[in-house]
Amino acid sequence: MATRQARFTAIPAVPQAGVNQWEYSTISALKENVELLIGARGEVGASNRALTKGQLSVVETPQQSMRQVTAEGLAFNIPLYSGSINGQITGYVAVPSIDDYVKLLSNVQQLANDVAAVRNTLNVLIQQLKA
Repeated sequence: MATRQARFTAIPAVPQAGVNQWEYSTISALKENVELLIGARGEVGASNRALTKGQLSVVETPQQSMRQVTAEGLAFNIPLYSGSINGQITGYVAVPSIDDYVKLLSNVQQLANDVAAVRNTLNVLIQQLKA
């Protein structure tokens, strides 16, 4: 995406006649600050220039691919037995099915990809703002 060069009109000199000293100083300071922001003072480097929206080339982040979690959390209940051979059932452990495990892995990967896409866009924007 091509960036447009910003154009600004020159600011005329501040008249010294017919204005109070404080008015002249205030208007001169404002004029100088605007000239610095638009790059009209011939300063070396662009760190003091205003960034216009035409200079940003960051495209919007893509739509998030993960809309909802598809893993359902269904599990198999596996009984726990006491230590003897004819032990009694002392409780149950819920173990997810392989299908749910695969779905969860896919969900986490989609989320990681979404975060990476947003991070890349943000990094490009930060670099453009620093330039």
